[in-house]
Amino acid sequence: MALFFSLPTTLLLLLLLLSLCLLPLAMPFTVIMSDSSTLVDGPQSGFSMNKYGFRTNTREQEAVYDIMKATGNDWATNIPDVCRGRWHGIECMPDKDNVYHVVSLSFGALSDDTAFPTCDPTRSYISPSITKLPHIRTLFFYRCFSYNPQPIPAFLGQLGPTLQTLVLRENGHVGSIPTELGNLTRLKVLDLHRNNLNHTIPISLGRIAGLRSLDLSGNKLTGSIPGLSFPSLNILDLSQNLLMGSIPPTLGTCHSLIKMDFSRNRLSGPIPDSIDGLKDLMLMDLSYNRLSGPLPISLRSLISLQALIIKGNPMGSDAIPSDGFDGMKGLMILVLSNMNLHGSIPESLGQLTNLRVLHLDGNQFNGSIPVNFKYLKNLSELRLNDNRLTGSVPFGREMVWRMKRKLRLFNNPGLCYKAESGLDEDSDSWFHPGIGLCEVPRPESGRSVQHLSTLERYVPRTFINVSSDAVFKISVPVGLIQLAALLLCTSTLM
Repeated sequence: MALFFSLPTTLLLLLLLLSLCLLPLAMPFTVIMSDSSTLVDGPQSGFSMNKYGFRTNTREQEAVYDIMKATGNDWATNIPDVCRGRWHGIECMPDKDNVYHVVSLSFGALSDDTAFPTCDPTRSYISPSITKLPHIRTLFFYRCFSYNPQPIPAFLGQLGPTLQTLVLRENGHVGSIPTELGNLTRLKVLDLHRNNLNHTIPISLGRIAGLRSLDLSGNKLTGSIPGLSFPSLNILDLSQNLLMGSIPPTLGTCHSLIKMDFSRNRLSGPIPDSIDGLKDLMLMDLSYNRLSGPLPISLRSLISLQALIIKGNPMGSDAIPSDGFDGMKGLMILVLSNMNLHGSIPESLGQLTNLRVLHLDGNQFNGSIPVNFKYLKNLSELRLNDNRLTGSVPFGREMVWRMKRKLRLFNNPGLCYKAESGLDEDSDSWFHPGIGLCEVPRPESGRSVQHLSTLERYVPRTFINVSSDAVFKISVPVGLIQLAALLLCTSTLM
């Protein structure tokens, strides 16, 4: 333990950050802090157990007092030794002379379990005294300046020799991202999520070669995505901005990427073929942009991909290549809704046996639902609604019951279901309006019915049978019995 906690503050902070990011497929991700030559980076005894006259660096203690007062935490000035104060949110480490230095400061109530000092949002600011902490590795401010909007101070760029984690999350920061942040060349994590930052992404960030997580999401950033290359980058989140232009081909050089989220921007052009270099990528979300088709064949090179979300892009009238997803055996989430895709649904999708979620709704797919979809035993959510599909629904009763409302087939006028599918017994069958029973032979006349009346679906199927000599004993309201009798009489007279 660095000091005070059985779980170091930096690790606790990182775990909480990952939970806030809501990664659908979160992986263990650790910020590796490089050692400082002047600090003893190993297990240390707590101050209360130290018999050898430890002390906090006097200059750093005064700096912490200033920083605490700037966030509305004046109580800290009454603590005679800040490193001995043992509050959550500060972490200290000793040098060889037993002088302790501040290496981590965190502010903001992430949850009830993280008692970091909170900020007074009406008057808080980031104190320049932070630059007087020569060993600082982690700075974390969460929801601290919401009612006192201010730019990100350029003087943070002076922390380049030591700072490795900078989190300014949901603070209401305004203005541009300072180019001086590019001086933080030892930075591993830069998180500016959900502020009101505008202007472009500074090219100077490209100097941070060892960056592992870059989150600029939820701002008002404009311009194009610069052609940056981060060989160690694991997480890249630029979602919910106003970014334009194409996806830079240099993205394919970020070979360590695990998560890439560019959703809800104004990006245009095709998905670059260079993405085939992202062998470790697990989540790619490009939804709600203006990307054009066709889907690149290089997608199938993403052998580690588990979630692919491209919905809401006008990809044109292209069909999905029959082999477009070959090799993506680990894919669990595939969302291609509202993309104006044409042609038939490729049977190769039925070979993705790990699929949990499949959305193909709001397109122009025709033909039948691939029969091998019934073998997708892990599928829990399927949307095929609002297409031009025809033929019988190939799913069995177990699959229909498993998905219930998460199976959406409506607005496919040519679809019908077989009696054994269980669709007619599904309590949520109203979720499939317009889909009737497939044609059933009528022995007495040789005639058949393609779709039974939509009204009929609201009557229990047990007392409706196309055979005129079949009667079932049931218990239903009188009004429904009368309706059933009318339908039976009509059927008999045909």
